Amino acid sequence: MPLYDYVCLDCRKPFDIFFTYAEYGTRPVVCSHCQGTNVRRRVPRVRFARSEESRMESLADPSALAGLEDDPKAMGAMMRKMGREMGEDLPPEFDDVVDRLEAGQSPEEIESAMPDLGGDMGGMGGMGGMGDMDF
Repeated sequence: MPLYDYVCLDCRKPFDIFFTYAEYGTRPVVCSHCQGTNVRRRVPRVRFARSEESRMESLADPSALAGLEDDPKAMGAMMRKMGREMGEDLPPEFDDVVDRLEAGQSPEEIESAMPDLGGDMGGMGGMGGMGDMDF
């Protein structure tokens, strides 16, 4: 039996209900929280799996990388996206660097504020490497 998503317009809570294909549209829908009938069908988010190669190709899109060296906020957003797409555990320093970039700090300012960053940024070569990265 398929599961259908609804939201109650009276209590504002989402709920799921099972219907057979024959029952859908013929049986009344009742909120499982407040027993109200003032409900609306929700369309759930759709997720799809992508290969690692496909995710990395989308990150390497030249149009998405244009101008990053002059815009720390955009560079931070791109690095955060790359971190999510890679699906690997990154060191806490990575998040600190990305937060600083998104706040508008330049790579040079971050390097001087975090001199102990070193070369272990999850294979990224440290900030010196980040400032000189070829996208």
